[in-house]
This record gives sequence, structure tokens and C-alpha cells, in this order.
Amino acid sequence: MTPPAQTLADRIEALLPQTQCTKCGFHGCRPYAEAMARGEAACNRCPPGGAEGIRRLSALLGTAALPLDTNCGNEQPRAVARIDESLCIGCTLCTQACPVDAIAGAPKQMHTVLPDWCTGCDLCVAPCPVDCIDMVPVTGDATGWAAWSQPLADASKARYQSRNARLVREREENDARLAAKAAAKLEALQAESTQSDAEQAAQERKRAIIAAAIERARQKQQAARPRNTENVSPAVQAQIDAAEARRAKAGKIGTSTACEPPDTGNAAPPSSDHKPEQA
Repeated sequence: MTPPAQTLADRIEALLPQTQCTKCGFHGCRPYAEAMARGEAACNRCPPGGAEGIRRLSALLGTAALPLDTNCGNEQPRAVARIDESLCIGCTLCTQACPVDAIAGAPKQMHTVLPDWCTGCDLCVAPCPVDCIDMVPVTGDATGWAAWSQPLADASKARYQSRNARLVREREENDARLAAKAAAKLEALQAESTQSDAEQAAQERKRAIIAAAIERARQKQQAARPRNTENVSPAVQAQIDAAEARRAKAGKIGTSTACEPPDTGNAAPPSSDHKPEQA
């Protein structure tokens, strides 16, 4: 199969260091690349790439090499995160913030950073409630691309994509589990016998609540469509197809979102950044 032609956004993204630090003001390197391709962002907003990164981007885009926008940060030696393990409380907020899964640890257990994986994005620092994470420079006086390399960028991008695929898989598995739970609860409710008009009315209210939750979930699933799937590799397309197949399978049993059926009708609406249901 002939590989798809690279878009301008693809070529721009290939010149970014893939730290996924968001200092450019976008949620990752790919959105920043797409904004530059559309002419909606300047090429001087990436502190990790520094002056050399700006030079490469401006050469591709045919624009002047502007100074780094210091509102986004300063070019400086690369640092890696270090956790003071004696202070870590195992809250997992840092692991949730890390875009490349460079922090290992379990809830209420000590966490540690994998220094070879850390991109120096420092996104883990702010969420830490006990201020036990420091960013430690590791490249001496070298900054920007002199403190980084293309193999490191490629590896970081691969880990970032792998993490995103894992999060999607975990969310879909949790959605399917909740869908099955909703269907089972509705089936059990329908099998209940009622003795009085009041009991029958209460049962009907519960059934209506669960059925409405399932219908909302079904409509949400039908409205969802994969995004940013143009010009992807066959391997990525296979992952998308597999995800869509799992979503369709989950839909056959009633729903496929994380809208857990309420017990009495007092449940709060689901959060867009919900955590998977705990076993």
C-alpha cells in the first residue's frame, strides 16, 4: 500500500521536539502544527525547540525567523522531573498529568520518574499537592535542539500516542462495563414483582430513569465520530477500526458511554474527564 502523502501539518509536526509541554498554548505538538499549517500561529512559540527549532520551522514555512515568544517561556537546558519519594503521598495526579507515561506508581504508593522517558515538560509539577517534584537540568549549557535529538523526539511521540491509545481503550472498556451494568439493572427491575400501586409507580419511575440514561448514552455514541483520521498510517487506521468495532459491540447491549445508571434518580451528570469505574 502506498503511504499517504504528508500534509503540511505532518511536516511541521516532524520538526517539533514532541515534548507535549503545551507551552505554545496548544494541547500538544500536533495541534500547534495544525495551527501553524492554517496560518493561525507563529513558529516562535516552542521553548523546547528554541532558536534552532524556530529556524527549521521558518525555513519550511518560508517566513522570517522571529525571536522566541517569551510569553511561552525561555530557551533553557533540558530538565527531567525528580520526585522526593519521602514526601510523595501517592495521589497519582502527576501520573495523570504526564503526557508520555514517564512516571510510575500506584494510588497511595510511592511514585518515581523514569528519567530516560521524561521530556522535561514539567506538567507534573503544578498538580502535586505536596510540592515534592523538582525539575533538574541534565544537559549542562546545551539548550533547545542541542539538548534534544530526533531519536528522542520520535520516541516521545510514540509514547505519547501509545498513552492516548491506552486511555481510549480504558475508557471504552469502562463504558462497555457500565453499559452491561445498566442493561442488567434494567432487566432485574423489569423482573421485579409489585404488590401495590405505589410500588408499581416507583418501579416505573426507576425504569424510566434507567431507560432515559441508556438512550442519552446511545445518542451520544451515535454522535461521536473519530477525528483527525485523515492521512493516517495503516497501523493507526487499524487501531481506529478496532476501537470503532468495540464501540459498536458495546452499543448492541444498550449503551457505550460512561453514564452509569442511577439507583434512584439523584445521580449527577457524568464528567467529561471521568475516571474509570473501580473494580
